[in-house]
Order: sequence, then structure tokens, then C-alpha cells
Amino acid sequence: MARQPRLDAPGALHHVMGRGIERTNIYRTDQDRNDFLNRLANQCLEGNIIVYAWSLLPNHFHLLVRTGHHPLSKVMKKLLTGYVVNFNLRHKRTGHLFQNRYKSIICEDDPYLLELTRYIHLNPLRAGIVGNMEELGDYRWAGHSAITGRVKRVWQDIETVLGYFGKGRNVVGKYEEFVREGISQGRKPELVGGGLIRSLGGWSQVLSLRRKGIKVASDERILGREEFIKRLMSEAEEREKETLRLSRRVPNLVNLAERIAKGEGIEESELRSGMRKKRIAKRRRMFCQLAVVKMGYPGAAVARFLGVTTSSVNRLAATEEMPELKKYLKML
Repeated sequence: MARQPRLDAPGALHHVMGRGIERTNIYRTDQDRNDFLNRLANQCLEGNIIVYAWSLLPNHFHLLVRTGHHPLSKVMKKLLTGYVVNFNLRHKRTGHLFQNRYKSIICEDDPYLLELTRYIHLNPLRAGIVGNMEELGDYRWAGHSAITGRVKRVWQDIETVLGYFGKGRNVVGKYEEFVREGISQGRKPELVGGGLIRSLGGWSQVLSLRRKGIKVASDERILGREEFIKRLMSEAEEREKETLRLSRRVPNLVNLAERIAKGEGIEESELRSGMRKKRIAKRRRMFCQLAVVKMGYPGAAVARFLGVTTSSVNRLAATEEMPELKKYLKML
């Protein structure tokens, strides 16, 4: 069965998991772990993601993040590609490090932000890397130690998590008790995948309802209630329809360039010249957002057409959507 495309939207909450190829260790030394975290921190400090929870295990990682204007795929590509290059240089190896592509599940905030924070932060304890809650509180390679205040991570959002436990001096203690209560629950497969409608308790429950003639929405890429799943799927479908509609109405990049040049009072040759004048750069950004984000063209194809680098196109496409796009979306 073909893999389904990833679901994403600005401000979406994601549980992200990555595993070493053939269960190989993706972190061998503290230098590896620090390198990974520094790259993760940079993505936070640049405003691309917000990190609520994370844990690094020898052969895999878990992240609980919220995306900004940059799609999760671009954030993860920047994080993982740079890490693998440095890892291979440090350890004198070549080839892939991660098994296939990372896995991401888009999640409903309530109750899953807290549930996943607990689940992710208990990973070192479940794996036997630490022996008890006291050791987990000091464990540097999971976000639990930052929430409890024992390790400082300025890039990690701890206020949102602690905000669920009220205010006052004992808020950290309430959080720790919440995490401790999760130990007896063991592993929770409904939080990490398996092709089930998680809020109903798995596919057995889904099938039982279907046998009774009750249809429910389900998608293995989503963790949430049926209403949340339906809304996300509807939004994804609308985005796909818009992309198809635009690609049909504007069959190629030449036509798009002609329309923008005419509408903005510039020459098409200026748009494709690589010229850095402010008025031309603005129209080029508009072209990139329409071509890549709205019409689904690959950044590399747009770059070849414009005569600029792929990284430049992807950067322009990922910036905040320009208000002027609305005019062209109605015209296309």
C-alpha cells in the first residue's frame, strides 16, 4: 500500500518519532546528543517550531512539537540532514542513519498534549536507562528534567505544560505526580500509531461500530476525537482541491509568470533575472508562494525556471503568506 502524504498545518501539534536503520544507535556519545539538541534548539529559536516534550534513546527519538509557518517536513529535513552529515563525519561512516522517513502523528491538544508529554518523558524509565523518578529528574537527554527545573533548556516551552497544573509553588510537584501515575500504565500503543482511531480504543472498537452500521472517521496519521479527525481531513481535502484547481487553471510556470508580471507592472524577464531590487524580490516571493505552496510545484523546478537556487525558492515559499496572493488566487 502506498504511503499516505503527511498531514500538516500552521500551529499543528505533532508527535514525531525517528528510529535508526536496522535498529542501529543514532546517538553514540554525548557529543552526538548535544549536536542533535543544538540543531533542535536552533529550530525553536528561529520560530519554526515549539517543543513541549522530547526524549533521546540510543536508537530512536520522540518529539512533541507545534509547527509555525514552516511545514514540519522542512524543519525535520534541516534537523536530520545536518545531524546525519556530522554524525557520519564524527564516526567515519557513510550511508543512511535513520530507518525510512520519520513518523509523525498530528494530535488534538486536549488531552493529548499532556498525555504525550508524560508518555515521551517516561521513555528512558521504560527502557531501563534510568531506574526511578529521581534519576529521570536528573536525566539530561529528556525534556522532563527541564520541566522540573533541574536542567536549563531555554528553548523548551515548559510554561505551557506546567500551566495545565495551575499556579503556585507546588505546580512542578503536581506535574511530577502526573508523570509518576503514568508508570503503571506501561506502554500505550494508541499514542504512537498502529492504524487505529485512537480515541475509540483501537480498530477492534472501530470494526465493532461498523458492524453495527455506525460509521466513524479514522486515520492513522491523526490522534484525536472523531470531530477533530473530520475537520483535519476536510481541511486537507480542501487544500488538495485548491492545488489541483490551480494547477489545471495555470498549466505551467510561464503562464503564472506572465500573469504576475502583467498584474504587478514588471517585465517577465525581470522576475526571472535573479535581480535583487526590492520591488522585484517581492514579486519573486509572491511567485514562489503561488507556485510551490498553492500549486504544488517542486522547489527545484521553480528554481530552474527563475534562475535562482532551490534553497532560495524554498525559503521564500516558507515565509509568511503575502496578502497580495488573494488577488491572484481569485484570478487563477
